[in-house]
Amino acid sequence: MRIIGDFVHTLPRKPGVYRMIAADGEVLYVGKARSLRSRVAAYTQPTRLATRLIRMVSATRTMEFSVTGSEAEALLLENNLIKRFRPRFNVLLRDDKSFPYIVIRRDTEWPQLAKHRGARDPANEYFGPFASATAVNRTLYALQRAFPLRSCSDGVFVTRTRPCLQYQIKRCTAPCVGRIEMREYGALVGEVRDFLGGRNREVQQALSERMDEAATSLEFEQAAVLRDRIRALTHIQSHQAIALPSIDEADIFAAHAEGGQVCIQVFFLRAGQNLGNRAYFPSHGRELDPPAVLTAFIGQFYDARPAPKLILTSHDVDERELVESALAISAGHKVEIRTPKRGDQKDALDQAVNNAREALARRLAERGTQRTLLEGLARVFGLDASPERIEIYDNSHIQGSAPIGAMVVAGPDGFIKNSYRKFNIKTEGAAGDDLAMMREVLTRRFGRALKENPERDEEHWPDLVLIDGGETQLEVARQVLTELGLEDIATVGVAKGPDRDAGRERFFMPGRAPFTLEPRDPVMYFLQRLRDEAHRFAIGTHRTRRSNELMRSALDEVPGIGAGRKRALLHHFGSARAVAVATIEDIKAVPGISGAIARKIHDHFRGGR
Repeated sequence: MRIIGDFVHTLPRKPGVYRMIAADGEVLYVGKARSLRSRVAAYTQPTRLATRLIRMVSATRTMEFSVTGSEAEALLLENNLIKRFRPRFNVLLRDDKSFPYIVIRRDTEWPQLAKHRGARDPANEYFGPFASATAVNRTLYALQRAFPLRSCSDGVFVTRTRPCLQYQIKRCTAPCVGRIEMREYGALVGEVRDFLGGRNREVQQALSERMDEAATSLEFEQAAVLRDRIRALTHIQSHQAIALPSIDEADIFAAHAEGGQVCIQVFFLRAGQNLGNRAYFPSHGRELDPPAVLTAFIGQFYDARPAPKLILTSHDVDERELVESALAISAGHKVEIRTPKRGDQKDALDQAVNNAREALARRLAERGTQRTLLEGLARVFGLDASPERIEIYDNSHIQGSAPIGAMVVAGPDGFIKNSYRKFNIKTEGAAGDDLAMMREVLTRRFGRALKENPERDEEHWPDLVLIDGGETQLEVARQVLTELGLEDIATVGVAKGPDRDAGRERFFMPGRAPFTLEPRDPVMYFLQRLRDEAHRFAIGTHRTRRSNELMRSALDEVPGIGAGRKRALLHHFGSARAVAVATIEDIKAVPGISGAIARKIHDHFRGGR
């Protein structure tokens, strides 16, 4: 408190953000203030502080400050710094993946219907966000049945000489080989845009009228096609548990607290349609109530994405007007936060709260089961206590090509996916040698951990290490840990059973004879899940690396050709081989390729001739 008190005298009475920092440089807490001097001074009055804040103050050794132009700007900066430093005394949004969209690509002659993540191109049209890849894939699948637009990439599109399977199953109109006119294709694009933009009833009504006209004219085949399209659109709408046709755009946040935890369910409503929902379980102090958790959560949730015009919340948000102002600055339009007390909006919120309650009940039950399994694991392997962090290692390669080492992590809450790590094998001669690969992976992982935290007083150290392999792999792991002075970390080798049968795995530990468990033992099933997840992650990462290596083009070797020019050349010519035999004049015809660049490309493929 003396350290904090020394800062108080030099602080201005202006809005800003403060950071409390521990002796080792860890950011303990990030907060915002209308008046920095008044807010920081409150930490020098212990009788007014909760136990959690007293612990935070006692660990503080220095502070840093940023003065802002307004309190709304301070709130935006606070959320940005919380996401950057992830201080343990703040409410933390643990899962912050980007949300997928459906895009109609307008930057091509024949617009493409596809899934999209990441930065958005102003030339294209985006619809969403969808709550998950499952929600967007389900919608895309139905849309392709209703509106058979192309879904293939430009590289595939320009090289087709005959219709693909999508055309045969009536999910594409084959514009690549001229099976549809531009006018008809444009009409389909317009129908998709209208449906995703909220005019779904008008679109379905128009399709129904066209179906009746086709049937009246005895064009039964065409009527059947239109009937199937109407069914596909109905299928999309049948998955909408919450829908508010009166609202054009809104997000719903519903919080439920139980057992010292808060679950927040987020529903996305666009054009009156429900685009899915996702449950979040933010990390927070047990003494915080749902409104406080919800307020902090909303700020972090919209730190990297624009807020809609309307946000519905199950609880009144603290400092509502300030949060609205901050979100409006970030989104570029007015944002309203509302807690309805009656009507269809209240009904939608009640349904969202029920979803949050059920999701939290499932999580608490799963956590209880997980804790029981961890206790069983400690009993089987003779550990002093239930492990809080388990790391599982596996390797993957095909005859030494694209070698990958993988680490997955599990704990009381299940798999901790943001802690997963992949290792591209770098040691010369290690590719294809499982023992050398395992040595490199463990040396890099624990060598770096020791360098960053030699005192081993942080949470990212494992209580148990599982190695995919038998006695030989275990011996390599023990050698690495012993060389690094980490021989106290429990290590177990998990070897596949005879004929690689699941349920007959053998376990290897230093100083113990190999043993197995009863096939129906829940701990055996748990260990199989851990090993299978490591195997899945290793193989998936290996396939991604191998695919990237196969996709490398001869254009990558041309100096001055970046991703944009490479894409333009491949779109224009269809392949790197076609670029290699093209004339300078042909290459100059590509958008974004100057005469000098065209000559450089031409000379590269002809050795300067």
